[in-house]
Amino acid sequence: MRTRTAIIGGGFSGAMLAARLAERGVASALIERTGEFGPGVAYSSQFDRHLLNVRSSRMSAVEGRPDDFVRWLKAHHRRHADADGFAPRRLYGSYVKDRLAAVEAAHPGLIERVTGEAAAIEASAVRLADGRGIEAGAVVLTTGNPAPNVAGPSGGTGRIIDDPWAPAALDRIGADDDVVILGSGLTMVDMVLWLQAQGWRGKATALSRRGLKPREHGVGHDAPVPPTPALTAGPLSARLAEGRRLAEQEGWRGVMEGLRPLTAGLWTSADSATRARFLRHLRPWWDVHRHRLPPAIALTIEALEAAGRLEILAGRIGRLDETGDGVALDWRPRDGARRPRLAGRWLIDCSGPGHDPAADPLIGPLIVSGRARLDALRLGLALDPSGRVLRADGAPDERLFVLGPPARGAFWETTAVPDIRSRIEDLATALAGASSG
Repeated sequence: MRTRTAIIGGGFSGAMLAARLAERGVASALIERTGEFGPGVAYSSQFDRHLLNVRSSRMSAVEGRPDDFVRWLKAHHRRHADADGFAPRRLYGSYVKDRLAAVEAAHPGLIERVTGEAAAIEASAVRLADGRGIEAGAVVLTTGNPAPNVAGPSGGTGRIIDDPWAPAALDRIGADDDVVILGSGLTMVDMVLWLQAQGWRGKATALSRRGLKPREHGVGHDAPVPPTPALTAGPLSARLAEGRRLAEQEGWRGVMEGLRPLTAGLWTSADSATRARFLRHLRPWWDVHRHRLPPAIALTIEALEAAGRLEILAGRIGRLDETGDGVALDWRPRDGARRPRLAGRWLIDCSGPGHDPAADPLIGPLIVSGRARLDALRLGLALDPSGRVLRADGAPDERLFVLGPPARGAFWETTAVPDIRSRIEDLATALAGASSG
């Protein structure tokens, strides 16, 4: 008898896993607390200038069908059907919802949508916050990134926006208000674009540890530069030197494209000390070169910088105070010089998701009970090569899996669609075999 799989999290990873399982004849219960199945936070924005950061030709949700998304665009939104272009994220959210609905229609009864919040993972069921139990032979955590860090003190005057993706989060910001932004990555860019579209004319000061902003894609797709042995083996310092040499000779975008198919393998084969050194010294530079901006968006950000309306600073965050009409932030520049406090009417926290998986109300109890353990660097749960959760004794749990951002500690590259869809295929194969066994 085939057993169904409970999938906790109905965003891209969960929805597309449910679809792929149905195509393999495996039933699933797709659990999503918001009741919105498919887009998740990543593809829910309705703002047309929030574009995908990957070209449309590489955004198929189905492994082995590289033109799936472009074909959908040609059928439904021909104006955006440029394989080398960067479509609005809202269209990708619609594409994901359409694929899920089409698979449900083709395989009736194999996907059950469950609106509710998972509160506990039991021996043979997922318990929801309202007391319902969802029976399942296997459970997959596809819960996305943890909740954002909270930048400021509790209480206060409400001038700190700690979740910029919350509905209407930026609506209180006035047209001439200056803002301080924690973080200088992709979320910072998204928020500045959003403010500008609302008629905002103020200045934004973004502060991050190293003051780096995302690099931009080239005009066309860059051909991969084949990695040399010196780039993929040996001490990190030597690999970095080789990467710089190749980048100067062949172009850095091509070097990054050449590394992309190998990244997960390089990460899984590295020991904990090497991974820690990468995180401590190289990760910020990796992130800004790996997760890039569409050229048109990069030009907008450069124009705001040139006009003095966006300033990106490098330094450490100090004391943060909410005043009657704004915020004031102490900071320590990387050069050690004394600088005045940063001040603005609002502070927007774009510093990224939280980084304490053990504090998660769903994952924490698994760790306490010994059913799971954190990876050595506390990036997420420790997993085996198939994505199974490792128990405290090191043995894999045959019925508990992780997919998407929560699997970063095991696979590193787990947030981009090309990486997730490959993992979906592997996981669907494993679950189909277990279901029919």
